[in-house]
Amino acid sequence: MPTLLYLHGFRSSPQSAKARATAQRVQRINAQRVAQGEPPIRWLCPQLPPSPRDAMTLCRNLLGDTCGENLSLIGSSLGGFYATWLAHTLQARAALLNPAVDPARDLRGQIGSLTAWHDPTLQFNFTAAHVDELRALEVGDLRAPVAEPQRYYVIIAQGDEVLDWREMAARYRGAKCDILPGGDHALSDYAERHLDPVLRWCLNPASTEL
Repeated sequence: MPTLLYLHGFRSSPQSAKARATAQRVQRINAQRVAQGEPPIRWLCPQLPPSPRDAMTLCRNLLGDTCGENLSLIGSSLGGFYATWLAHTLQARAALLNPAVDPARDLRGQIGSLTAWHDPTLQFNFTAAHVDELRALEVGDLRAPVAEPQRYYVIIAQGDEVLDWREMAARYRGAKCDILPGGDHALSDYAERHLDPVLRWCLNPASTEL
């Protein structure tokens, strides 16, 4: 069964606009697939814990022995960093949406008590140990292009107000990249402009009609 795992960003959740739009689109695709006698796509979009190590353990447990051509990943921001590690580890393909390149560096200033974007009542602690766990998930030298760039489709907004688009472009040199003039970190036009290309990348040849 083809599996699609969506990984949200830092302080985000499966309730983000991009995650919800993707889930709804996959639900429609699955209705078509079932009607055609094809197996549905297994959709996974967990709430990731603050600990990067725990987040990746959760994903590995959800995936079981799913890997290689049976697995595709979508990762947004910090989720893009996680998706890179999983794609490299499990030999899968991944679509990355404004992916974080060096989150250990970028998130060191976030150490402390934080709230979730989509539920301000949900509080969690982000610690120095979590930063160390991010370092442990780095794939090779972050200053060099990622290994096996053919595994990745990367959407990079030059107008990203959080991450440096030039660093993203250098890290994923050799991958299929859409570098957008303007735009923003959230990719506000994701559902209208980017969702279908992302799903074509992730699900072809697992899915014939999108």
